[in-house]
Amino acid sequence: MTEIKFKRLALIGIGLIGSSIARSARQNDLAEEIVCAARTADTRRVALELRIVDQAYEDPVEAVEGADLVIFCTPIGTYEALAQTIAGHLAEGAIVTDVGSVKSAVVKAVQPHLPAHVHFIPGHPIAGTEKSGPAAGFAELFIGKWCILTPTPDTDEQALARLTALWTAMGSDIETMDPDHHDLVLAITSHIPHLIAYNIVGTADDLEEVTKSEVIKYSAGGFRDFTRIAASDPTMWRDVFLHNKEAVLEMLGRFTEDLTALQRAIRREDGEALFDIFTRTRAIRRQIIDAGQETAEPDFGRVHGPKDEG
Repeated sequence: MTEIKFKRLALIGIGLIGSSIARSARQNDLAEEIVCAARTADTRRVALELRIVDQAYEDPVEAVEGADLVIFCTPIGTYEALAQTIAGHLAEGAIVTDVGSVKSAVVKAVQPHLPAHVHFIPGHPIAGTEKSGPAAGFAELFIGKWCILTPTPDTDEQALARLTALWTAMGSDIETMDPDHHDLVLAITSHIPHLIAYNIVGTADDLEEVTKSEVIKYSAGGFRDFTRIAASDPTMWRDVFLHNKEAVLEMLGRFTEDLTALQRAIRREDGEALFDIFTRTRAIRRQIIDAGQETAEPDFGRVHGPKDEG
């Protein structure tokens, strides 16, 4: 039987994902001790006040001392320096993983710096909100969500089983993928939608004919949903696009071609082409609902206030 409980769980970074892992691990008794490393004193103070960690350190080296599970929960751009910093202080047999939404770049940035006596298994819980910080997390964040693990060819099977058991205990469904394949899939399902959201909200902000007050006052449901996505952590998403450049550019090229086809159909008043496209995409929405990845409630289940229409 696979041992799930860890002696010391070290979270490098304690934002939304890190604090949610801490809460879930605490609630499900998955670690005897939970510690974190965070750069700012305020973040460490909040994490301790919320009692989601037992100790909070400024230096990640102190956090990983004696840890049998280390999870990188900081922006991807910090990973290589972190790996170099903690490499000489990792316990023998420790599992090192992460929560970044890019995997090939993570393998290249982290694996060369880690000692042979630890097990590196990149991971990506597909869960989150637009909020950030240690107070934003909640133990239920991962329930019913996918967590993708991208083990390397030489990954220890027992270590993979332990990490799989941990995420399963926190409520996640587990899938394993090749890192490159993961990056292509996430480019179209997550990264490009975020890029579009950032762009369309920025376009609305730049329009001279429409004042900012009108954009806010008359925002319909579609635009509101874009603003929710576009409110995500800018540091994290900057690093995602810089580290998944090839896959994002490939998918962005395909998207641009399809957008040009839509533009052509509108210009030519080709209603049949538009109807066919919209029918096909509506079917995708139904498949997502049938797969349990979204609610079928009107307007995504949003609770409306007296002025919240459209």
